[in-house]
Amino acid sequence: MAVESARTIALPSGEEIAALGQGTWYLGEDPARREQEIAALRLGVDLGMTVVDTAEMYGDGAAEELVGEALRGRREEVFLVSKVLPGHADRKGTVAACEGSLRRLRTERLDLYLLHWRARWPLEETLAGFTDLMEAGKIRYWGVSNLDVIDMAELTTLPGGDAVAVDQVLYNLFRRGIEWDLLPWCREAGVTVMAYSPIEQGRLLKVGALGAVARALGATPTQVALAWVLEQGVAGIPRSGSPDHVRQNRGAVDLHLPTEALDALDEAFPPPTGPTSLEML
Repeated sequence: MAVESARTIALPSGEEIAALGQGTWYLGEDPARREQEIAALRLGVDLGMTVVDTAEMYGDGAAEELVGEALRGRREEVFLVSKVLPGHADRKGTVAACEGSLRRLRTERLDLYLLHWRARWPLEETLAGFTDLMEAGKIRYWGVSNLDVIDMAELTTLPGGDAVAVDQVLYNLFRRGIEWDLLPWCREAGVTVMAYSPIEQGRLLKVGALGAVARALGATPTQVALAWVLEQGVAGIPRSGSPDHVRQNRGAVDLHLPTEALDALDEAFPPPTGPTSLEML
């Protein structure tokens, strides 16, 4: 049974979800690591990291299959997220892609279904697919990923577009561009922001200034980087394929950064001074 997370974040509906969850990009691709990755996901749920994020793109469905195995018997403990590839994101394709994800995940519904990024299909087509899925009880909420403020403003003018629950974007100490316009816009519109790659796939951990802050707080650089994201009112979904890393990630939930630490991080990783195109990995 999962323990309650010490930090939650609210969706537009008012439902609270764990502020720190688990990502699965690159999981499920190495058979030699499968059992360890499954153990890591299960431990994360035990520790209250109950938002589990995946996508049909990850390992061409392999990550979803891994998640389905890891969550067997525990589905009701988890807020489960997956994503439709843009090439599948017309009305019928969105429904078919979701049904494929549901099969791989061994579940009858997703808690949140995202458009992975915007491409050739009009947003109206994807919205129609999301509506069909909601009416069929196959998804509870829908959202987007990698949409910048101009795209979000357009989306919310479409019929039903103001029901968008989440924008999942690249955000970490290295990638603060959304603070100029997208993050304030989402806050004003009531859209929850979720950060993928919150430690920049490990590259952040090599920065000396981050290590110095971590040492001063008796924490690890990973914990400080994740705690910083949470301090911004943004949900985080770090990927971890090992139980030890999951335990370390969970420590960020209990770490509150004092003003001097936040100031040191701002000096080392300055906030944006103007509009910046949305970055992606």
